[in-house]
Amino acid sequence: MKQIEVQIMGQSYLLGCPEGGETQLRSAVERVDAAMCKIRDAGKVKARDRIAVLASLNLAFDLVQAEAAPAAVVAAAPVAIPAAVAVSSDSDANDPRLSQLLHRLDSALAGDGHLL
Repeated sequence: MKQIEVQIMGQSYLLGCPEGGETQLRSAVERVDAAMCKIRDAGKVKARDRIAVLASLNLAFDLVQAEAAPAAVVAAAPVAIPAAVAVSSDSDANDPRLSQLLHRLDSALAGDGHLL
């Protein structure tokens, strides 16, 4: 397995990469870096672990939404997503749903200081 060095939010990571998968891995890294930087640059979240959680939720939501889109077209029924979960990477920083999610994450992660 090949190893490649990447940067996410200015921090270097050495990642294992299967042969022939470097382009896809670098594309994934670019998406994660962009999502994390966007959240950091919005200025409401400072902790790297919280930024990572929000970015992963945004990317997972986008993936679920993309997977559900063909099924929704076939079924001709809209997919209902709870407001607390419906945060996509293109959400506005002033979105009340994002604020609610940030508040819930802050509450849930309040005691995580000992992890870092």
